[in-house]
Amino acid sequence: MCEANVYIEEAGGKGETLYLENVDVIRPEDGKLFIRNLFGEQKLFDGHIKEISLIKHRIVLTRK
Repeated sequence: MCEANVYIEEAGGKGETLYLENVDVIRPEDGKLFIRNLFGEQKLFDGHIKEISLIKHRIVLTRK
């Protein structure tokens, strides 16, 4: 499987919070990030991609 977990970086670098598991799609949409997982759950996130680690199956986002 090639899905990843998406985390949100907390303000001031105070850690990360799990946002969505088993994500298989992230795409820009109207200045935001459309995120969908294997189970069809969808979210629209207002922020940027900070880091993607394909080996660790992790994506870290930051808020605008």
